[in-house]
Amino acid sequence: MKHGKKYVESAKLIDRTKLYDAPEALELSVKTATAKFDETIEAHIRLGVDSRHADQQVRGAVVLPNGTGKKVRVAVFAKGDAAKAAQAAGAEFVGDADLVAEVQGGMMDFDVCIASPDMMGLVGRLGKVLGPRGLMPSPKAGTVTPDVAKAVTEAKAGKIEYRLDKNNIIHCPIGKASFGKDKLCENFNTLMDAIVKAKPAAMKGQYIKSCVVATTMGPGVKINANKFGAAAVAE
Repeated sequence: MKHGKKYVESAKLIDRTKLYDAPEALELSVKTATAKFDETIEAHIRLGVDSRHADQQVRGAVVLPNGTGKKVRVAVFAKGDAAKAAQAAGAEFVGDADLVAEVQGGMMDFDVCIASPDMMGLVGRLGKVLGPRGLMPSPKAGTVTPDVAKAVTEAKAGKIEYRLDKNNIIHCPIGKASFGKDKLCENFNTLMDAIVKAKPAAMKGQYIKSCVVATTMGPGVKINANKFGAAAVAE
């Protein structure tokens, strides 16, 4: 793959053979953010689990202390008092059968989808639309809940979902380059703590295999995964 001049110059700042501590790695990531827009910093964590087994799934959600830096648009499937509470909390789209019909018709102007439990019979029809986009409400992610107002507030405050892809890697945004090293470090540590706590009981061996942080347009910086506690390695 051929990279542009800015990428090549940024890559010179990074020692590809070194495992950096998180603060240094995030400081380097900020330095490599040379695009004209405020680049997102993402963490890519490879786990030693086998996602083909139900008892080795890793999935959950966590509120980043400094948010993601992104304006989050929320759709809520609810009715009655729950719908009013969702609107009061700032949800952009609130409805029941009418909202289901809109989404079926192609309306996808939202980043997070929340539903009250009584709406899941209707929302289930949207599985083929929301599922591939990672937007299907889920109890594990806290997006199927009777307290939709709280879920809306958390989503707008910077709640992110983490889940394994088919290669046993978790990909998550942890903020913007403009946040600076300290805020990014807080967000990163919060995410890693959540992932370590979510370690499946059935998992044996090394849990966190590797970790890389990178900007939207920049090179990856490897982080020393051994720094994340004894919980990261099975006894």
